[in-house]
Amino acid sequence: MTDTERDDLVAALRAADAVKFGEFELSHGGTSEYYVDKYLFETSPDCLELIADAFARRVGDTKLAGVALGAVPLVAATSVATGNPYVIVRKAAKEYGTGNRIEGRFEDGEEVVVLEDIATTGQSAIDAVEALREAGAVVDRVLVVVDREEGARENLAEHDIELESLLTASDLLADADADVEPED
Repeated sequence: MTDTERDDLVAALRAADAVKFGEFELSHGGTSEYYVDKYLFETSPDCLELIADAFARRVGDTKLAGVALGAVPLVAATSVATGNPYVIVRKAAKEYGTGNRIEGRFEDGEEVVVLEDIATTGQSAIDAVEALREAGAVVDRVLVVVDREEGARENLAEHDIELESLLTASDLLADADADVEPED
């Protein structure tokens, strides 16, 4: 990703009001002074297009996988941008219908790249990769919109998974002080 593309994506996420400051509880139980609202950037056509285009340049003709629910818009938009089919990985098998944990099709031994929204510890991506591997896919790479730089890269590496991010927390927070209005 060029500096200009990175700056454009940061600007788009900020314009979508997806970067918030305050005190927030994170899904893994920790707290943070900032929050990246994936639902705001994933429902913004401008952000979604920039993300899908950036992912598309990185995936080649590889089968895609998105982690439900957050990465579904990302994987769908990237699929449209690339023409690559995709699967959706649920956090757990559903208890009705087909009972699938993985929705969609792939061949045993097929290479799959996982798309994810935000990585903090990387656990949801690890869980998705493990489910795909158990089902016969070959997965060694996760692409994420934002790496919060809180251990995901290292945790994924312990499972022989490379983490590649479009943005890092450092990218999003650079010059953030200039964007925050002083309190009266």
